[in-house]
Amino acid sequence: QVHLVESGGGSVQAGGSLRLSCAYSGDFPRIDAMGWYRQAPGKEREMVATLTTRGRMYYADSVKGRFTISRGGARDPLYLQMSSLKPEDTGVYVCNAYAAKEYYWGQGTQVTVSP
Repeated sequence: QVHLVESGGGSVQAGGSLRLSCAYSGDFPRIDAMGWYRQAPGKEREMVATLTTRGRMYYADSVKGRFTISRGGARDPLYLQMSSLKPEDTGVYVCNAYAAKEYYWGQGTQVTVSP
């Protein structure tokens, strides 16, 4: 089991920045990948950024060059640095982990970007 808790969401104006954090705990041998997803009202959940244990990063085209996913050590929080935020970045950002062939999800943190 992997328990995920997000923090760092909030309300900002367009052009602003936020940093999201995802703390995790649980009894698991290894996390193979972690990522951030977001869900806007009336839209399906979409992948924002993914980081594998081999250091590979994947970003949605809409956030490339503006968002950066990172993690320190094996037990350090997962971060998402978001810059040059746009109103279309508004949504609930959810942390995801893939471990032992299972997907785990946090509860999410709200990000609201006003024009």
